[in-house]
Amino acid sequence: MLSSVRIASRRAVTRGVAVRSSIAARQASTWADVPQGPPTIQTTPIADLNFLRKAILGITEAFKADSFKEKINLGVGAYRDDQGKPYVLPSVRIAEDKVVSQLLNKEYAGITGVPEFTKAAALLAYGPDSSALDRVAITQSISGTGALRIGGAFLQRFSPGAKTIYIPNPSWANHAAVFKDSGLTVEKYRYYNKDTIGLDFEGLIADIKGAPKNSIFLLHACAHNPTGVDPTPEQWKEISEAVKSGDHYAFFDMAYQGFASGDTDKDAFPIRYFIEQGHNPALAQSFAKNMGLYGERVGAFSIVCADAEEKKRVDSQIKILVRPLYSNPPVHGARVASTILNDPALNKQWLGEVKEMADRIITMRALLKKELENLGSKHDWSHITSQIGMFAYTGLTPEQMDTLAKEHSVYATKDGRISVAGITTGNVKRLAAAIHAVKP
Repeated sequence: MLSSVRIASRRAVTRGVAVRSSIAARQASTWADVPQGPPTIQTTPIADLNFLRKAILGITEAFKADSFKEKINLGVGAYRDDQGKPYVLPSVRIAEDKVVSQLLNKEYAGITGVPEFTKAAALLAYGPDSSALDRVAITQSISGTGALRIGGAFLQRFSPGAKTIYIPNPSWANHAAVFKDSGLTVEKYRYYNKDTIGLDFEGLIADIKGAPKNSIFLLHACAHNPTGVDPTPEQWKEISEAVKSGDHYAFFDMAYQGFASGDTDKDAFPIRYFIEQGHNPALAQSFAKNMGLYGERVGAFSIVCADAEEKKRVDSQIKILVRPLYSNPPVHGARVASTILNDPALNKQWLGEVKEMADRIITMRALLKKELENLGSKHDWSHITSQIGMFAYTGLTPEQMDTLAKEHSVYATKDGRISVAGITTGNVKRLAAAIHAVKP
């Protein structure tokens, strides 16, 4: 009979073997070579500048950790009211109540989504008198990002050119990632002039004209993200001609219709003009900003086709793309958006609320400029008010942005971009004083 000491010793050895086996199993994991990915980042806006990358997550964490009561967060990419709080539009509350009161079922939508929503989304984008409405292939999408992803996949599969898409430099950080993952080659065209803090229009036109025939150009319809710099209507006309002369294809991203100027028709001018001029563009729409439906992920992707027969074929291929991606989109947010767009009284109310949001942003721009001037700043801050939309490029350097954060508790990305939605009547004086301190 084994002694208790020998039994304990054997059990210890057995446990040691089991532990070593377990460690070996973990070391031989299938996913052992998967690298740690970086946090979500705001990419460098201009290739020839050594701007440091700034993690949006890092901004949020630094802001939260700051104990200063008057700290300011200008990194958030969502609308805030004048108290700096998230804002749900009253029209959205009413529409949501209407949807809930109908006691609708939760059955799947079709592959292309809620028909009442997609029809209304097309009307909003293209206009009720558009010649394109009868030949638009459209699908509901997982907000604007999903629309871009569907568009990227469609263009990669069917574009007659070199499968290359040109995006502005700079552009929304996710554009390059979405299109690369769609299988497209991503190149950049000149857009922002750091010296004028405005549009590099000559460079833009030259790059469009210099691109290989049948290239794809991603165009921000309004409220360019991240610069807030938009072409004028006359410049859009020249852009249209340049795209046409190169046999290029226009893909519009319209994430801010109505939110930019306060007028949904004015903000849709570029895509409507392109159609008038014979282009058959693609369009990604988002209802995150203009309806505040951020978490509901409501969007649409559409392609203007040559005729009804082509529309039928394109629609069939869009369904083939969507089916293995996510089968069909969620219904609740689309029902809310559809209710707003299709109810005349509610639609009128919503348009008024969109204008109120846009007007607040415009007012904050004017106030910031005025406060800087009142402080005796020697710099020309006119770009603050000439830019449009949620974001503004201040022209501040990464070092100045670091100082703003460390010495003034003002947080934003190192490329000098600020979210104007984070400015309020309560903090604009302190913000101006902080900016004046780093750039007197």
